[in-house]
Amino acid sequence: MKTFCFFICVVSFLLTSVALSPAKTEETSSSLPSKGVPIFLYHRFGHEITDSMTVTVARFESQLKHFREQNSTIIPLRQLVDFILKKTPALPPRSIVLTVDDGHKSVYTEMFPLIKKYRVPVTIFLYPSAISNASYAATWAQLREMKESGFLDYQSHTFWHPNFKIEKRRLKQEEYESFVEIQLKKPKARLEKEFSSKIDMLAWPFGIYDEELMRKAKEAGYIAAFGMERRDVNGAENIMALPRYLIADPMRKVKKESGLQNGS
Repeated sequence: MKTFCFFICVVSFLLTSVALSPAKTEETSSSLPSKGVPIFLYHRFGHEITDSMTVTVARFESQLKHFREQNSTIIPLRQLVDFILKKTPALPPRSIVLTVDDGHKSVYTEMFPLIKKYRVPVTIFLYPSAISNASYAATWAQLREMKESGFLDYQSHTFWHPNFKIEKRRLKQEEYESFVEIQLKKPKARLEKEFSSKIDMLAWPFGIYDEELMRKAKEAGYIAAFGMERRDVNGAENIMALPRYLIADPMRKVKKESGLQNGS
């Protein structure tokens, strides 16, 4: 019970996080205020919790309502990255960013209707090996339909979501370097072909990265990459290791109660 209460308190604090814009557009990204811009990370959505990465539809909608009530501005991830790179002027006050990793089928069945309802931008990091192949994943057709709405942007989550720590121990150095290159370049090429859009951002699988991986990601054409450290983006970070807040419900079984099923 203490753990659950603490989780609720932390999420409540995160959802009221305030992001202030720099006073002058010519300031560098390092001048972002300490409050910064929070990037929220989701994985799966459902009407009940089946694992630790599932967020209920009712809870996700309550968060979207909360953002609106707090006059927060949900901006595209691209806008934040461009600001850090000094390509765009100051961000709106109380800016936040929404991202989703993996491309689970629930992004289409459960998340997409709410994204259209509240008209908010979301960036989904995909690993193409699963799309239209794995039973748990969305299809290319579903992803294209979502993209046509104008609210979705797709970026890379490597080709098949490897654990780079394990692969580095398992493979010889030359094999590992080749493996990393494939995992970084292959999804970029596939996603650009499927969606005819720029793929130059990367989410590190399991939040695992190191100096070598960040260097190789830059060489592969990525301009920004994202981990899972729980803090705001304030301009002081390495742009190849930007932090995100993982949002997930406590691991527990939820009964099919009518109130929850109806999204209350």
